[in-house]
Amino acid sequence: MGDHDRAKGVTRRSFLATVGAGAAGVAALGQAAAATGTPPAAEASDMLQVTLAVNGRRHRLLVEPRWTLAFVLREKLGLSGTKVGCERGECGACTVLIDGQARYSCLLLAVEVEGHEVTTVEGLMRGEELGPVQQAFAEHDGFQCGYCTPGQIMAAEGLLRANPAPSRQEIRLGMSGNICRCGAYAHIVEAVAKAAALRRGGV
Repeated sequence: MGDHDRAKGVTRRSFLATVGAGAAGVAALGQAAAATGTPPAAEASDMLQVTLAVNGRRHRLLVEPRWTLAFVLREKLGLSGTKVGCERGECGACTVLIDGQARYSCLLLAVEVEGHEVTTVEGLMRGEELGPVQQAFAEHDGFQCGYCTPGQIMAAEGLLRANPAPSRQEIRLGMSGNICRCGAYAHIVEAVAKAAALRRGGV
């Protein structure tokens, strides 16, 4: 670098130091956004208006095209029963029902479910009364830490809507897409079997 540049107070060392500090700041902001689970804000012109049918209610809201259903349920509609785990369709914590079928909400864009009926774990309640699957999970200790439980319950609900009287093997297969890191699988199978009996009017 020549004398003319030094006269202006710019040196190679100061330039590189400034660029490095700026890059570090951008990286820190990106990490902070990732840690909070909140994507950076988009311009208003990039937002889309959608109407989502969730738990029997219709919600009109503006969403970014890239927002997942899990994000919108939790952060925009306040339905925090849907948990966020791996965010890559492997753990099942975010399972909800779409038109009665169990789906991972972390793999669905909110705009994709417009025109479909979404049911979350909150939607299984009858006022303050637990639904059959929720009741069975409580009675049979189908949870330990509880983080995976909403997804487990929604997977069970989807299974029982498709097959009201599953065998133990069918229950294991139907629940295999949901991970319980505490290892409460035996209790979960018993809970689903009890839920099937409750839904059929048994005890």
